[in-house]
Amino acid sequence: MATRYPGTGAVRDRRWLILGVLIISLSAIVLDNTILNVALKTISEPRTGLGASQSQLEWAINSYTLVFAGLLFTFGIIGDRIGRRRMLMIGMALFGLSSLISSYAQTPDQLVWARAAMGLGGAAVMPQTLSIITNVFEPRERARAIGIWASAVGVAIAVGPIVGGLLLDHFWWGSVFLVNVPLTAIGIVAILAFVPESKSPNPGNIDYLGVLLSIAGLVLVVYGIIEGGDNGSWLTASVIGPVLAGLAVLAAFAWHETRVAYPALDVRLFRDRRLSTAAVAIAMVFFSLSGAFFFTSFYTQNVRGFSPLHAGLLTIPLAAGQLLCAPRTAGLVRRFGAKVVVTTGLVVVAVALVGYHVLGVATPIWWLEVTYLLQGAGMGLVMPPATESVMSVVPRERGGAGSAITNTCRQVAVALGVAVLGSVLAQAYRLRLAPYLAVLPARERAGATTSIAQTQQLAQQLGPAGVRLLSAASQSFVDSMHVTSLISIVIALAGAVAMAVWMPGRRVTATAGPQPDQDGGHGRLSEAVSTAVAGG
Repeated sequence: MATRYPGTGAVRDRRWLILGVLIISLSAIVLDNTILNVALKTISEPRTGLGASQSQLEWAINSYTLVFAGLLFTFGIIGDRIGRRRMLMIGMALFGLSSLISSYAQTPDQLVWARAAMGLGGAAVMPQTLSIITNVFEPRERARAIGIWASAVGVAIAVGPIVGGLLLDHFWWGSVFLVNVPLTAIGIVAILAFVPESKSPNPGNIDYLGVLLSIAGLVLVVYGIIEGGDNGSWLTASVIGPVLAGLAVLAAFAWHETRVAYPALDVRLFRDRRLSTAAVAIAMVFFSLSGAFFFTSFYTQNVRGFSPLHAGLLTIPLAAGQLLCAPRTAGLVRRFGAKVVVTTGLVVVAVALVGYHVLGVATPIWWLEVTYLLQGAGMGLVMPPATESVMSVVPRERGGAGSAITNTCRQVAVALGVAVLGSVLAQAYRLRLAPYLAVLPARERAGATTSIAQTQQLAQQLGPAGVRLLSAASQSFVDSMHVTSLISIVIALAGAVAMAVWMPGRRVTATAGPQPDQDGGHGRLSEAVSTAVAGG
């Protein structure tokens, strides 16, 4: 990144306006990701949506996250080369155009491909915002600027499900994507008018092979996992083959990354125990969060009958828990050490997941609210100290690599969480519902298990005979949710044990890279960025 600052010129005079433009740019991306969570049920409906199966919904989420994770660091380098403002505008334009295509998708497959294009746009936007803030603000103001930006993006995370609910209550499902078009258009005009161009004097090279290997490996692994849940069998060539091939490609990726000067993801940094354990903690938190968001969207709307708006409002305690705990972690780390705080946070996440495990078809809804609050609190305890542990290992001049590691871990964990937990949910639902499908014609029984929305649609056509099937669908889904949450509990507890055993304690001090100094440093910058987009 360039180390010069604008000084006292026109750019300095409008630096806070530039910050507002950057907030609009990234908020559009964060807002859309949380909007989608509340729209899953509507998209799965045969008449009012696309009739997407559970596996197709998983791909609608993962096509975005896999592309985003694979290209995040690469687009940062491209921005350093061709200009960050130019790359930011290209990313916004691509995100807006692909959002428009998503909103008018006619089939689930079209939505999946359009979402992948949205991932391209998101990956192009995110690293430029950090670089531009670094370039525009002088060191003494940078921490304050990032704090304002982080708060604004955090608000977008909480507002997303509510906006999605409002749109779905009044418009068709595509409105949750169409809303991005005016946001990105306003963002592009504002970027062109106010944001200065900047480039790095020493940009890195692009690791094309590394990018291709990382995306190919992750796609193969996720494909195999989703295929297992879709087919109801995990011990088939169509499942084991892609998973093994994907793992082999990822192994080749890791080997390749240790032998290039400018890796797409510097895996050599994982040799430091502080970084590797912190990355695991981040991954565990988002693995569990992605699974919870996936099944609670159906639970609140299909099982409990809440409207999309009401379902969105119910997620507010999740954001509240993060906002309550995240600002207090610095003091807790000074007193107890990062190891204790991160381990405690993962234990709190595990306790929250127990809350999902005991939800029933008629459990008082305040129980879900408490569960959301606990999960948000656990995330708030884990994310800031874990991110700071990553950044304490990365040398100051490679702060972008540290930010790429935290965000890549987050996105990969989301993709795997949706794939694994979504597949388990689909298979468990199919097995539990099967005994109740005799009321349906034989040709429709297989389709009835693709999602709870499809089951309810078919049951409503049966009249009185469908009442028992409707009840069975709700109970089967809740039972399947219990199985899924049990897996998440085990993973969160395993993460807590791993932190307690392997994460360095307070005696260990950072020596691999300099600590943040009075200007806020890339460590504090990246911590704020990663924490701000935690729910994205």
